[in-house]
Amino acid sequence: MLAHGTLRGADRMKRHVPNFLTMGRIILVPPIVLLMFFPGKLPSLFAALIFLLASLTDFFDGLLARRFRVESSFGRFLDPIADKVLVTSTLVMLISLDRIEPWIVMLILSREVAVSALRGITKSWNTTLQPSRIGKLKTVLQFAAIIPLMIHYEYTFYVKFDFHLIGTVLIYVALVLTLWSGIDYFLRFYRDYELREDGQDTL
Repeated sequence: MLAHGTLRGADRMKRHVPNFLTMGRIILVPPIVLLMFFPGKLPSLFAALIFLLASLTDFFDGLLARRFRVESSFGRFLDPIADKVLVTSTLVMLISLDRIEPWIVMLILSREVAVSALRGITKSWNTTLQPSRIGKLKTVLQFAAIIPLMIHYEYTFYVKFDFHLIGTVLIYVALVLTLWSGIDYFLRFYRDYELREDGQDTL
């Protein structure tokens, strides 16, 4: 009986681990924002390390959910919200530190709001519309660009690394993928919408 209860407890824990990781991504946002109020070299580095930890949870929550076969509607709902809270909060703070152009942030956030609105519309549809590989790559590149922008300062490891320059180059690449994935999602949404309308017209 004890062994059976232990196994059930382990199974229950497996079921919740991915969601705990996703919620952890949101919980890590306040310390990141707090550290970014102090734009010195050390606070910037610590904020970037916490952001890196938070971004890794985005990889592991999905990986564990698939491996343990515990993917849930709650997890699918919470995961993109956690990503947006993390990315949006950090980008806004980067604007205040003059480490990123405001228009870049405006375009990124506009895309996120537009795609979220389209996803909200499709919630009541019987649709196969899912995030694309471009969208997932976009998220990875956003994370990869934000981290060096947060570090900001130059560091020398045998050679000199200008992290602000590295982050700036990556954020432009991320911006292109962000807009591309947004257009791709809109086109797929429109095709789905047309099929839905055609299906209703035949009833």
